[in-house]
Amino acid sequence: MFCAGAMRTHKLLGLHAEPGPLLNWVLTLLPFVLLVATYLVASHKMLEENPRAKLLPSVQTMGETMKRLATEPDKRTGHYTLLHDTTVSLKRLLTGILLAAVTGLLLGLNMGLFPGFRTMFLPFVTFLSIIPPLAILPMLFIVFGVDEVAKITLIFIGSVFVITRDIYLATMAMPKEQITKALSMGVSQLGAVYRVIMPQILPRLLNTTRLTLGAAWLFLIAAEAIASTEGLGYRVYLMRRYMAMDAIIPYVCWITLIGYCMDLTLRKLVSWLYPWYGK
Repeated sequence: MFCAGAMRTHKLLGLHAEPGPLLNWVLTLLPFVLLVATYLVASHKMLEENPRAKLLPSVQTMGETMKRLATEPDKRTGHYTLLHDTTVSLKRLLTGILLAAVTGLLLGLNMGLFPGFRTMFLPFVTFLSIIPPLAILPMLFIVFGVDEVAKITLIFIGSVFVITRDIYLATMAMPKEQITKALSMGVSQLGAVYRVIMPQILPRLLNTTRLTLGAAWLFLIAAEAIASTEGLGYRVYLMRRYMAMDAIIPYVCWITLIGYCMDLTLRKLVSWLYPWYGK
C-alpha cells in the first residue's frame, strides 16, 4: 500500500513527477473550471437577492450584450463596435511592438558586438529604460497630440528598451569564436554580424517580444483610456461610467483571449522556424 501511495504521489507531486495525458488535461483545466464555477455561484446568489445588480451579470446577459456589440452596427458611426475596437487597438499595438522589435534588435545586436557602439549607447539605453513610460504619457500627448502617434510611441518606448537590453545580453553570450572563424574565411565584419550572429538571435527576439506583449497591452489600454474615441481600452473605460459590467467583463476576456493567441502564435512560430532553439 505504501508503494502504491508513493507511486500515485509521484505522478502528481515532486521534482520528478510525470502526470499522464489525462491528468495533464485535468490539471490544466482545473483552475479555469474553479474560476468559472466561483463566478457562476457568486453571480447567481447576487442576482437572486437583487435581480438588478450590475456587479456580477449572468452569462446570458453578457452573451446578449456581446452579440449586440458584435453584430449590430453602431447608430452613430455605423461600425460594428467589437470588430472596429479590435481592429483599431491591434493596429496600434502591432505597429508599436514591431517598431520596438526591429529597433531593439539592431541596437542590442550592435551594442553586443561593437565596443564603440556599446560605449556610446549602453549607458544611454540603461538610463532611458528606468523612466516609467506611463509617467511621460502626458508629455507625449502634448508633443504629438492625442492621435495615433502618441499611443504608438508609448507602446514603442515601453517595449524597445526591454527588447534592446535582452538582445544585448543574448549577443554578449554568443561564442566569439564564430566571428573569428567567419572573419578568417573572408567574411566582412558586417557580414559576420548580420549573416552569422543575427540569425541565431532571431528566435530570442521573438521570445522577448512575446514576453513584452503584456506590458505593451498595458500601455495601449492606458493610452486609449485617457485620450481616445475608439479601441478596446476606450470601450472598457467608457462602459465603466455606466457600471456596464455585462460589457466590461466580456471585453476583458476578449482582450485576454487575443493576447493569449498572440503569445501562442509566437511560441509556435519559434518552434516551427527554429526547432534547434532551446535544446
